[in-house]
Amino acid sequence: MKALCQMTGLNRGGFYRWRLPRQATPVEMELRDQMQKVALESPAYGYRRITCKLRQRGFAVNHKRVLRMMREDNLLCVRKRAFVVTTDSRHNLPVYPNLARAVQPTAINQLWVADITYIRLRAEFVYLAVVLDAFSRRVIGWALGRTLEAGLAVTALRMALIERQPAPGLVHHSDRGVQYASQDYTAMLKQHHATISMSRKGNPYDNAACESFMKTLKYEEVYRNEYRDFPDARASIGEFLERVYNQQRLHSALGYVPPAEFENGAAL
Repeated sequence: MKALCQMTGLNRGGFYRWRLPRQATPVEMELRDQMQKVALESPAYGYRRITCKLRQRGFAVNHKRVLRMMREDNLLCVRKRAFVVTTDSRHNLPVYPNLARAVQPTAINQLWVADITYIRLRAEFVYLAVVLDAFSRRVIGWALGRTLEAGLAVTALRMALIERQPAPGLVHHSDRGVQYASQDYTAMLKQHHATISMSRKGNPYDNAACESFMKTLKYEEVYRNEYRDFPDARASIGEFLERVYNQQRLHSALGYVPPAEFENGAAL
């Protein structure tokens, strides 16, 4: 073993860590999730500035650990590749006030929330757009794509509209990203007589339901898998969204029943 480590330039401890990777703890997964968010919010930040940001958010972490985790998550290329941030609100398109704060849904199709996140595959980044019904937290529309063009969000919205056929009066809430402010997206909402709502500038908590869902998705699906390629990712994520999350996962905010069961009970 000693000779093999000398030949490869590895130390014995590193070899065994590679052979027997340990399961990440909830704290480590939370740290990794926040690190990814900071890296995407501030593409020009290096690992030292990201370390400072993480400390400001309450994580006791040093720059060496952040550097290692950024390397593992392929985030060191963010600065070099001018990586596209998922929420680009620097546009001249119309934005809308936050109306969702005043809505306390008592049935389905009263308030929908939408968001986009990124997922790292072995050789590329892909993007997931989702639409949730805020009443049941059910995923009613989703789309996985290789680009952040508005068509990704439109595809997810179209799925939700076909699935639900909402009556006029629906409130649709999202961030101020260019995908949601685009003419194609807003026109589709207006065509179905939906009221458009957007988060306040620089306030991610306005879309807390989607933020919570994305965290669940990352912890329970994405971080537990290493997708071979785009079709593998789409199949696995689709299975999680449609069968596991909607039909099986117990949701604390719903009295520990799955979203689909919660909707069925509310309809009785």
